[in-house]
Amino acid sequence: MTLKKDPDWWRGAVIYQIYPRSYQDSNGDGIGDLKGIIPRLDHIARLGADAIWISPFFTSPMKDFGYDVSDYCDVDPMFGTLADFDALVARAHELNIRVMIDLVLSHTSDQHPWFKESRQSRDNAKADWYVWAEPKPDGTPPTNWLSIFGGSAWQWDARREQYYLHNFLTSQPDLNFHTPKVQQALLDATRFWLERGVDGFRLDTINFYFHDQNLRDNPPLPPQERNDRTAPKVNPYNHQMHLFDKSRPENLEFLRKFRATLAPYGAAAVGEVGDSERGLQIMAQYTSGGDKVQMCYPFELLQPARVTAGDLKSTFDQLAAEAPDAWPCWSYSNHDVVRHITRWGLTDTAARSYIVLLASLRGSICLYQGEELGLPEAEVGFDDLQDPYGIEFWPEFKGRDGCRTPMVWVSDNGNGGFSTAEKGWLPVDPRHLTRAVAVQEGDAQSMLAYYRSVLAFRRAHPVLRDGDMGPITTKGDVAQFLRRGQETLFCAFNLGEGAAIVRLPEGTWQTVGAELGAVPVETGEIHLPGWGFVLARQV
Repeated sequence: MTLKKDPDWWRGAVIYQIYPRSYQDSNGDGIGDLKGIIPRLDHIARLGADAIWISPFFTSPMKDFGYDVSDYCDVDPMFGTLADFDALVARAHELNIRVMIDLVLSHTSDQHPWFKESRQSRDNAKADWYVWAEPKPDGTPPTNWLSIFGGSAWQWDARREQYYLHNFLTSQPDLNFHTPKVQQALLDATRFWLERGVDGFRLDTINFYFHDQNLRDNPPLPPQERNDRTAPKVNPYNHQMHLFDKSRPENLEFLRKFRATLAPYGAAAVGEVGDSERGLQIMAQYTSGGDKVQMCYPFELLQPARVTAGDLKSTFDQLAAEAPDAWPCWSYSNHDVVRHITRWGLTDTAARSYIVLLASLRGSICLYQGEELGLPEAEVGFDDLQDPYGIEFWPEFKGRDGCRTPMVWVSDNGNGGFSTAEKGWLPVDPRHLTRAVAVQEGDAQSMLAYYRSVLAFRRAHPVLRDGDMGPITTKGDVAQFLRRGQETLFCAFNLGEGAAIVRLPEGTWQTVGAELGAVPVETGEIHLPGWGFVLARQV
């Protein structure tokens, strides 16, 4: 079944992220796979998501768990076959769920045939498909650029007696987007998946595609301007202003070519912008004008510190100033950050308020598997650690395994119904078992039931999906704004533990969202408890 082509399907969509290694194991090897996802799509349909985003499942040596691709046009045997993928797409479409896949275009694995050929000599057919550079006269790397995963972003290669660029692991060499044939090869790989029925893509590290051809050093970033939105605080990557190793202006023209490739298929893309200082500016550049990517995935709501009313206001004010027509895709959790329940120290009540807030903001939203169960970050001991990032910076940074542990479906076995193997690729935190899908399924007061209700509320009020959003105003811990379109909704959230008072705007207002626990509108002055919120419709 092919879903009806709708070039705007992505606008306001709820996208559910699946980390395939950890969703469902169908063959008992302790690792999730594509065939395992298929019967679990019913869970996602009942939740009310419009689309799924599947993290990489391409052929890969798995040094970075699939984000190191060695074949863009095949499925790694660990995850199944192309036939399994086709079956997954067909079943998702039957359930009216669109399928987005994770494209890692900025770099490949060092096991990719392109790199194997490129490193053989300086004059082979693919010699310029990767970023090669001469050492400085003293033999040191060409620039001061750093890898997010630690150390220099340059690795010496004895065959060519040159350095190659890697923004991540040394086994993840960066492709040279200044070579036209590289761009064409990547667009051809994109078309391969579009022909198989894919509805869109999540573009990994979208601002890393191009580098400065003059190989200029990055300037230092003053300590007072540093933050840990992109890399943990202990990582010296935060000590530079990343002007030359990424976010180059040449990227805009490639994104136009990419958008043109998607257009005949009615497909959409959401780009991950990894930048701690200029993320919103870059998002504005990449999504404005209607000729580049449809959405970008900024880090402002993925930050380590809990998002406050003031944070919301400054984020949306900056967004409005940079590009009012830019379209964000907001999320609190994903496969790279500590789950937000733990990261922000949220109570159950606070977590409920935050998901209603997310569903009320202008933009599309991403939910990360297990978020709908209220899962906290899992405890993973060093001996069980798999993530090379965590191993490098342990124990100050424990890596990303704590958010990547298996999905819990039932509570009566140690693997949570994820696998029949004695041990999964990562252990299941025992605390997660009490929050398994089967445990919450029949409980109308559960977090799972609440997430379903929130998404149903968003569907029932299309203004939340694609309507206009007025400026955010704040008073203390309260953030409030209007959504205008088919109707006008007033939204106010108390993002703090103390009580607060909110005044309704002029006009006549009626309570909506009572089923979510919205505080009733009875007079012009509303008393909000800690984490309380108001949703009101103008009549």
